[in-house]
Amino acid sequence: MACTVSLASLNLTPDQKTKMDAAMADHQKAGCNEASETKYMEAAKGILTPEQYAKFKTECKKGEKKTQA
Repeated sequence: MACTVSLASLNLTPDQKTKMDAAMADHQKAGCNEASETKYMEAAKGILTPEQYAKFKTECKKGEKKTQA
């Protein structure tokens, strides 16, 4: 379930990368369940620019389809 988008493709600032790494670590620690996934996506929305978040969300959906296939 966890979104494992390559953050490198989002052209993050060093500050954004640090925050996203922390959000991902919290998400994985929580067990990658639906609640922690929602919390992770909300954190990402607050960290990323609207353009980065749109790309992030698109990449997540692609990853979910591969996982479910």
